Amino acid sequence: MASNRGVAYMGSGNVEVQSIDYPKLALGDRKCDHGVILKIVATNICGRDQHMVRGRTTAPTGLILGHEITGEVIEAGRDVEFIKVGDIVSVPFNIACGRCRNCKERKTGICESVNPARPGAAYGYVDMGGWVGGQAEYVMCPYADFNLLKFPDRDQAMAKIQDLALLSDIFPTGYHGAVTAGVTTGSVVYVAGGGPVGLACAASCHLLGAAVVIVGDMIADRLAQARSFGCETVDLTQGASIEEQIAEIVGEPLVDCAVDCVGFEARGHGADSAVEQPATVLNALMTITRAGGALGIPGLYVTEDPGGVDDNAKFGRLSIRIGLGWAKSHEFTTGQCPVMKYHRQLMMAILHDKVQIAKAVNATVITLDDAPSGYKDFDKGAAKKFIFDPHGVLGAVA
Repeated sequence: MASNRGVAYMGSGNVEVQSIDYPKLALGDRKCDHGVILKIVATNICGRDQHMVRGRTTAPTGLILGHEITGEVIEAGRDVEFIKVGDIVSVPFNIACGRCRNCKERKTGICESVNPARPGAAYGYVDMGGWVGGQAEYVMCPYADFNLLKFPDRDQAMAKIQDLALLSDIFPTGYHGAVTAGVTTGSVVYVAGGGPVGLACAASCHLLGAAVVIVGDMIADRLAQARSFGCETVDLTQGASIEEQIAEIVGEPLVDCAVDCVGFEARGHGADSAVEQPATVLNALMTITRAGGALGIPGLYVTEDPGGVDDNAKFGRLSIRIGLGWAKSHEFTTGQCPVMKYHRQLMMAILHDKVQIAKAVNATVITLDDAPSGYKDFDKGAAKKFIFDPHGVLGAVA
């Protein structure tokens, strides 16, 4: 029987590369004739994985991690018509059936059929349907014809594979944050968080025509990475307030729109930067966004956080100044990015050299065996997007 290995969550701060079952075209006891098995070409560490590895969710020990997957089809079920063996494909992190009401309305992040607990499913993620994750050598993907994005030319795809590896989550998620915040030609936009999603959002803002893109963070390397592709920056550890620093850049303490790429593990600003304050980002964005502006919120907020700073935070209840947002007629968009709404367009932007997303997020290739050190470096705030190369394919291309 063919072998397989995957990255398993083994408790707070601990991951291990383990031997795991080779995937089957099956859903429990029944065949999955609409699925495919992928030999994984690239699979990434996501900040949402890091929330689990920090012990900040109810993820069970032994969960195989990974929802950012790019792979080669090596087996296809009987009912798969349009995806063929040998295709190189991007896998949206949202698992979607294509048949339910939400899928038909392009709300694939909240498919009603693939998670018995609640709408929405993902590979290798807590409370998201129990699907085996893709930080592995092989993985099974259901509803292949609907879910998978085939790259049109294999050689062209492999030449840009590090960029294309970001289509499964991080690039569409950052783009979704920008789109839902209303970023357009000439916008002045503030992006909270200079991690991979924040950097992908900043690059997306440039792609959408923003005039000024300001990235706020507390880590100098991440701010430097943002400046490397034309962003202005706000250092949230400084004594000057976020409003004062924005005013120094654009002449007033306001932006047209803002994006929260931080989520529930936010920290205070300035003197409070060492203290976790989960509502800080949302309240700051309402303060600096002009009346009539919009906030995109792709940053993760959870219903249960065992490590929350107080009893309210442990159940996702935050002290948000909703009255301020109401008074300023702000629009808010939350929730998972519906990847299929954007990934084909973003693929075309990559293939035709309109964006260099891997460079923007400082994509860094490592082996699957490097998973423990990769997670530790990412937890320390490394200004990198770690991409696993389980079969040595990316190294061979390089």
